[in-house]
Amino acid sequence: MPAMRYARFAKGAVTVALATAACHSLMYAGFAGARESAAANEDDMWAGAFEFLLTTAASWILMPFLLWAGMGILRESGNTVLVLVGGTVWAVLSGYFTDDIDRAGGHMPVLALVAYLLLGTALAGAGPGNRPDHARDPEGRPPGPPAR
Repeated sequence: MPAMRYARFAKGAVTVALATAACHSLMYAGFAGARESAAANEDDMWAGAFEFLLTTAASWILMPFLLWAGMGILRESGNTVLVLVGGTVWAVLSGYFTDDIDRAGGHMPVLALVAYLLLGTALAGAGPGNRPDHARDPEGRPPGPPAR
């Protein structure tokens, strides 16, 4: 049975935390810009809508990329589940809490952010990654040509 790889969990936690902070900050700043645009053009019913939609789409596209790039920079492979599930859950979570972010001083509830961090960490740690035990056969010999 392979040993638990605490380093992969730690790398996943760092990656998910940084990606979440970046995407949450992007949404906060983008929604503030959309509010300013709407306030400047009070006569236009759609003022700020483009900025709002662009910010939301950018956050949803950026999250899976940051998860993939972060784990890649930390030299971990096998992150497909983290990228797909983490990106989808971020889209649902940030979509659900859009009204919380889209107000002055607003942010997602801390419990939701912590739950996302824990889910992302678990997904990152569950991936196959760069396990040294994959490089050996069941008898413990390293890969290579058969011994004579």
